[in-house]
Parts: sequence; structure tokens; C-alpha cells
Amino acid sequence: MKNQELNLLHVFSAIMTEGSITRAADRLGMTQPAVSNVVSRMRTAWKDPLFVKRGRQVEPTSYAQSLWDQIRNPLHELSNAVNSTRFTPSESRRTFRVAVTDLILEMVWQPLVSELQEAAPGIDLHAVPFSPATAANHLREASVDFVIGFFEQHDHSLRSLWLFDTGYVLAMRSGHELSGRPVDLESFLSAQHLLATMSGEAHGVVDDTLHRRGLERRVAVTVNHFSAVPNLLRNSDLVATIPEVITGDCEFCAGISLTSLPIDVEPTSLYLAWHTRHDRDPGIIWIRSVIERVAKACWAKAMAARELDCGPLTVIEPGLYNRPSN
Repeated sequence: MKNQELNLLHVFSAIMTEGSITRAADRLGMTQPAVSNVVSRMRTAWKDPLFVKRGRQVEPTSYAQSLWDQIRNPLHELSNAVNSTRFTPSESRRTFRVAVTDLILEMVWQPLVSELQEAAPGIDLHAVPFSPATAANHLREASVDFVIGFFEQHDHSLRSLWLFDTGYVLAMRSGHELSGRPVDLESFLSAQHLLATMSGEAHGVVDDTLHRRGLERRVAVTVNHFSAVPNLLRNSDLVATIPEVITGDCEFCAGISLTSLPIDVEPTSLYLAWHTRHDRDPGIIWIRSVIERVAKACWAKAMAARELDCGPLTVIEPGLYNRPSN
């Protein structure tokens, strides 16, 4: 293959990955007109329109999608081979894209960014929205390098590394009629529930547990960002089942009463996931180890802070607890 064709494929790969001429230009360190000129050369060389504009995005033609399916993995393997001895964190100018929930973003992003600015100041770290339904495809399509979150779609093309398990507790405003005492199942089912859901569906792990027992609750309100939960709880009579990992955040818990659930909900495992094409990429290997270490340290800190910084949990009866109101 001629060098000119390799250059075309390099730009083609960036456009397919980003879904945008503008973002591809940023990724490649080129101007937008320069990338557009390369696209014109592609169309001439390959005798196909290749991309159709849809708003600010571009969509590939069937020919472009077929070509991408054939060259995606070989291109990544070639890139890994070329760069296998070149990665030096302090000198790298790479960009890493991570699909992550706002809950995990709040927990790990600041310490992760601080560490990268110290050890690898030239590296760019981009967070993109996480959805359980699309996370695996984002990895397969190379639109992200990693996924951090509740990841269940494990197969031969994907790798995952366990970070930690989080249980669940029941949250409500301080002064809520259910606060300060054990919550029985009847009261739990009768309450108005708030659910943070990335998929938009009014169904979560609690509903799965209830369904197995032939029970159901009323999900009165849903949000697609976990950061919206505390203010909604503080200013309503809603209750929410929240991951235990967030209870070490004193700002989140201010004015919030926490107690145990009246049902046993299995803890959820959080994973760091990536595609097998990156198994030998030294840059991916390095930043993966940094993310793993930072995430696990944040989890340990959150659990310690729950007891030390936010005040001790008051045991109401075995297995049921509540944080004292200020």
C-alpha cells in the first residue's frame, strides 16, 4: 500500500472514531479545511461519497462502514506495534476518552486529573456520557478507550478489571416521616421513589429484586444524572436507593438521612473495561493502571470518610442505621 493511501486511512479512522470532521481535526492536530481536503481525496480515490452530513455529525455510507469494519482492528494493531516502544508518560501528547457516569466522575476525576498533571502533563483526558446499553459498542467502535461503571457485557472482544463492589442504602431528607427509624417493607413500597437511571427506564436493581418477590414500588420521578438526586431529596418527600459509594461524600449527604433497605439487594460491581485491541498498547496499559489505583483509593477513602468526616452511623437495630441529623 502506498504512503498516500496509509495517510488517507489514518484520517478516515479518525473521522469514523469521532463521527465529526471537526473533532477528527482536533484529534489529528489538523485544521478542519485540511481534513475536508483529505476527505475529497478519499472520495476520488475510493469512488464513494463516504460521509453524509447529519447536523454537526457525519454518518458513514455503507461502503465506508464496510471499509471500517475491515480495517479498524488492523489499524489499531499497526498503531500499537509502531508505538510499542515510544510511550513515555511525561512526554506523551495522547488523548484518552473514557465513558463514565457522573457519580464515578465526581468520585475519581479530580484525583485522576491531579495525578496526570503531575506525571503526564501533556495527556488529555476526555469524559464522555456513559450508558449501560451503549458502553460495549463504544469500545468495539473505538469511540472510547475505556468504560468505567456497571458493566455487564463481557465477551471475547472486551476485557474488564474489577474495581470494587458497592451496596445500597435508602436516602431521604432529614425530617422525612421515614427518617430516624427503621423502614419496614410496607412503608418502603408505599413511598414515592426517585430513581437515577442512565437508560431512561424507570426500572433498576431494586425493581429486579422486588419483581422476584412479586412486589413493585412506585417510581414517581426519574433523573438521568445522579448529581440531581440530593437537591430533589432535600426539597421533597421522595426517597431514593443510592449506591453506598456516594455516602462518603459529605456535600452530597448534607441534609440527607440514610438508613438500610428493608430488602436484600445484591451489591453491584464496578469495572474498568477496554477492547482487546489495546491489550499490548503501552499507553493504555499505563493509564489503565493509574485509573485502577486511583479508583480503588477513592473507594477506600469514601468508606473511611463515611465514618470519620461525616460523623458515625447510628445503629438503630442490627443491620439498620441512620446518620444523625445536624
